Amino acid sequence: MTITTPVPTFATGTADCSPPRGTKSIGESWAQRRFNLPEVWKLTRGAGVTVAIVDSGVDITHPQLTKMAKSLVDLTGTGGGDCIGHGTEVAGIIGGSEIKGVPFAGVAPEARLISVKHTNKDIGEAERLAHAILRAVRLGADVINVSVKAYDQPDLKKVVNYALAQDVVIVAAAGNVDKDDGTSAPAYPAAYPGVISVGSANPDGTRASSSSTTTPVSVLAPGVDITSTSPGRAYAERLEGTSFAAPYVAGVAALVRARHPGLDHLAVQRRIRLTAGGGAGAGTGSGMINPLLAVSAILPSETVAIAPDEAAPLPADVIPRVPVEDSRGIAIAAWVALVSLSLAVLAVLVRLVIPLGRRRGWRPARIESGG
Repeated sequence: MTITTPVPTFATGTADCSPPRGTKSIGESWAQRRFNLPEVWKLTRGAGVTVAIVDSGVDITHPQLTKMAKSLVDLTGTGGGDCIGHGTEVAGIIGGSEIKGVPFAGVAPEARLISVKHTNKDIGEAERLAHAILRAVRLGADVINVSVKAYDQPDLKKVVNYALAQDVVIVAAAGNVDKDDGTSAPAYPAAYPGVISVGSANPDGTRASSSSTTTPVSVLAPGVDITSTSPGRAYAERLEGTSFAAPYVAGVAALVRARHPGLDHLAVQRRIRLTAGGGAGAGTGSGMINPLLAVSAILPSETVAIAPDEAAPLPADVIPRVPVEDSRGIAIAAWVALVSLSLAVLAVLVRLVIPLGRRRGWRPARIESGG
């Protein structure tokens, strides 16, 4: 499939840039402890993999996100900065750089991060989202994180399929419960086939009550009491929702692609799902992700075996005819074979008997009796 639609700029005027104020001092989060990332980083830190953050922009003045200084794309006409904090928080979880003395870093701290800003809100509009994903693909993203949700729309589905065809791993938030009856509408692009749909988990690995069960879920990731980077060179704490679970999985996808560069997007998803654990009940998928196993496990096969279709019968006019046996010909052939064998045996006897007869002068051999 070839996408030829140009990517427009959606001018929305000047954004009210008043991001929430964070804290300057943080402790180690439960997610950092659970995943023991320093052990994972002995194998890979995500170097060589590009992750696109399709969100609300990023504050690149944060010391753990300065590496993104030349990687901001704006589709809103309001600049590449982050006026609500959402994109900055997502970026930190995926690939915030390590800083000595700070008990927080992204899952893949050496991955290249690019920001494609398509909104100044924490929800997405399908048309803008589609163009943002397309831009991310054209920028060479290996992994795309979508921590906003939108409604199903033909252009969005078309672009998602295009990205998957280009071997891009797409990770998307499964959505949060947003109705009084505890249900929510399916979240897109998370609900599209081929996308890694992420639900939110509690510290004990169970599904968070705020995590939607309407959208099909692939895996769970930390989504309660989350810590990350925040605008203003600060940090956000007590974040909650599938928006912050998805970037953990995007970070793991970056680690897997760096450690196993030969795997396509389907094999990357399969590896993440097979090494997850504890899934039970609606909205849990394969359970909580395990970054160390995802990059180090020896799986029986890195390809999914697909049974071949049963061959259709050949049309009657092309089925080769089986010749009828010729009994007379078979009999003649048998007699010829028997005569040939007899002549061969006779020739051997002649070669043995004639020399022996000549030595004896053709006299019969004398038989002596033993006494």
